[in-house]
Amino acid sequence: MEHNITAPFDKDTIKELRSGDMVYITGVIYTARDAAHKRMKETIEKGETLPINIEGNVIYYMGPSPARDGRPIGSAGPTTASRMDKYAPELLDMGLRGMIGKGKRSKEVIDAIVRNKAVYLAAIGGAGALLSKAIVESEVVAYDDLGTEAIRKLRVENFPAIVVIDSEGNNLYETAIQEFCKE
Repeated sequence: MEHNITAPFDKDTIKELRSGDMVYITGVIYTARDAAHKRMKETIEKGETLPINIEGNVIYYMGPSPARDGRPIGSAGPTTASRMDKYAPELLDMGLRGMIGKGKRSKEVIDAIVRNKAVYLAAIGGAGALLSKAIVESEVVAYDDLGTEAIRKLRVENFPAIVVIDSEGNNLYETAIQEFCKE
């Protein structure tokens, strides 16, 4: 099934999504990779406020290449999500509602997705130039010193992604293998 959804995500939207569904996201999402997640973790441990409001928001695990003239961003492909697995459960417990990346997630992340009724989406690896066309604005909002790993606020229109792990814990990576092995 296909869904046109708006970010930030609300709980009703998340409930409707099923593993294997195609989504087209319009609205605001944030980027953060390893270094930004590490810094957010340090901020939380110090009892300080995060530089972005996590509640209901979506984090895209991506570090862009430089923008070409007239474009808001360069190539914008996903990075491997498992690198953020040690940080994701805490952010999900704080209200993060969605994550976009590529690859499998740990049991701890899947448990946190289910516990918090969140969702994990995959963007197509190797298609960063194509994905960048769905990004209409890009602004560094935190950790500028991290360069490509800074936190960016993106405004996207019809950003394509696939629901991998839905709010009930159904996991496309597992079900697709089971379906393939039946044949």
